[in-house]
Amino acid sequence: MLYMSTAHKNLHSKLTVGGLLISLGIIYGDIGTSPLYVMKAILGDHIIDANIVLGGVSCVFWTLTLQTTVKYVLITLGADNHGEGGIFALYALVKKMKIKWLIVPAIIGGSALLADGIITPPISVSSAIEGIKTYYPQLNTVPIVIAILIVLFSIQQFGSKLVGKFFAPMMLVWFSMLGTLGVLQLIKHPEVFKAINPYYGYKLLSIHPDGFFVLGFVFLCTTGAEALYSDMGHCGRKNIRISWIFVKSALVLNYFGQAAYLIHHEGKTLKDLGGNGNPFYLIMADWFQPFGIVIATLAAVIASQALISGSFTLINEAMRLNFWPKVRIKYPTELKGQLYIPSINWLLLIGCIGIVLHFEESGNMEHAYGLAIVLCMIMTTILLNFYLIMKRVKWYLIVPLITIYLAIELSFLYANITKFSEGGYVTLIIAAILISIMTIWFLAKNINKTYTKIIKIEDYKQVIIELSADLSIPKYATHLVYLTNANRVDELEEKVIYSILQKRPKRADIYWFVHVNILSEPYKKQYKVTEIAKDDIYRVDFNLGFREPTKINLMFREVIKDMVKNGEVDIRSRYESLNKNNIIGDFKFVLSEKFLSNDNELKWHEKMIMNSYFFLKKISLSEESAFGLDSSSVKVEKFPMVLHRPENIDLTRIKNN
Repeated sequence: MLYMSTAHKNLHSKLTVGGLLISLGIIYGDIGTSPLYVMKAILGDHIIDANIVLGGVSCVFWTLTLQTTVKYVLITLGADNHGEGGIFALYALVKKMKIKWLIVPAIIGGSALLADGIITPPISVSSAIEGIKTYYPQLNTVPIVIAILIVLFSIQQFGSKLVGKFFAPMMLVWFSMLGTLGVLQLIKHPEVFKAINPYYGYKLLSIHPDGFFVLGFVFLCTTGAEALYSDMGHCGRKNIRISWIFVKSALVLNYFGQAAYLIHHEGKTLKDLGGNGNPFYLIMADWFQPFGIVIATLAAVIASQALISGSFTLINEAMRLNFWPKVRIKYPTELKGQLYIPSINWLLLIGCIGIVLHFEESGNMEHAYGLAIVLCMIMTTILLNFYLIMKRVKWYLIVPLITIYLAIELSFLYANITKFSEGGYVTLIIAAILISIMTIWFLAKNINKTYTKIIKIEDYKQVIIELSADLSIPKYATHLVYLTNANRVDELEEKVIYSILQKRPKRADIYWFVHVNILSEPYKKQYKVTEIAKDDIYRVDFNLGFREPTKINLMFREVIKDMVKNGEVDIRSRYESLNKNNIIGDFKFVLSEKFLSNDNELKWHEKMIMNSYFFLKKISLSEESAFGLDSSSVKVEKFPMVLHRPENIDLTRIKNN
């Protein structure tokens, strides 16, 4: 592995009771509440058939084992990018292989996960709340579900540490309840354990006429696995792996408990069995059902947490990879790995409310759920293949492993295709919109980079020194600071020189060029100062971890303070009256903002990409806010962006008579 920070090592090697509990509260909500709807979805309105029940629960067991335990918990969690997980973290690792097309599965997978994240909270909360219909069959649960979602998204701003501490004890109760309910049924009917034999799953898929399409509902039991990987940076790999043993045991016991109950009511339908026709509630004793509904509702609220916090992680990674416009990120706690993105939080809430209003009941949502997430899992498998190649794993281990998982996931995809017309189109449309945004932003950034002209500072150093001493030009600022994207310390963008010398000559006592380099590791704060011309031109390079807030205004002040302390620079005003009274000179930041020039002759697709890019840029976070600059000391200059200059215009001059 490459260099790993101490924080990264501690995060993934530390095993604590607190860490295990917080993992329960943050990581497993989605996958942990799947017993609320999986067996109900598998049976639907059909007559209970022992072959379907045993085959369904056998498929659930092996899906949890192969897909969640082996692929995600054991293999994929090992592919972390300095402590961070998720499909974008995986892409950040494999892009070192310089295979350009790998960006395609990364963007498709990330967009699909975010899209399905919009349906996870509604289906989990609706499934739990609908248990109340056991007592009030005519109750409209839509307003209750929306109210709960509003509360859930409102508390995200306090951080997943607080959320985890609040939710963890509740999830411990939830998983304990799952296991206990399952055991109570299994004591009566232990023979259901024969479904561990994969033959029953094979029998369902191959013999039953609709057996293969049952996989579309079986898949719901593992939909939280991708969020589990995305949330790795919040809790650490070791805490996740150990806590999964308890979580999987509780899930398996409950699924088998539901199956044991159902096969002893063969020939009936779920609705014939009373209640709300949900086997999860049917296995409860009548006296316990009110308590079970309350606990399930609280657990369902928590279920939404896994994909919400995972979405924040994904968007943060997407911004670093130039897949997403800049948005404001907040760090609600001092704990590493905790972040909150207000714009994404509220967009997710709006999407969730839209899903609830559109589908109304969890039974309708089941048809839409899972189609997008299986796409994400396939994309993760493709990237994982290249990660294993990069780690020099033997080909005879990689080929069967990846082949097995592609076969499993493509089967799930085929089984889920039937959901498209029944509601799956909703999440696919959302995923398509997200894919479009990410693609446009990435392509436009690359076009921008291609047409940015870089020059050598040495060629202009002398003229800048002379400008600084030219008293015939009014002084623009004592200290003039430019942010530059040029990676080399001896280079600058041409637009910076144009701004200093031509747009309006800007005389300053000292010119500062500041470059921010975002590292591939999460937590690091370093800087380097290069003296280009003594007392006239300096360059400061910040090396910041991708999780560090870019508060350049504050960081730059610290650099100046350190340089003054070491006697490297005199920042006092050079006006005689102010200098002798030790008055510090003013600092002014200049940012350049590009606009698409009318002189461009673009092809239709380039025009569409660039116009969309500038629209997104207009509604995203401004450069000064993104870099934490004080707006009172910032000047934003606009520069035309010319991609393809028009052909030479042949003009003929007419002489005067």
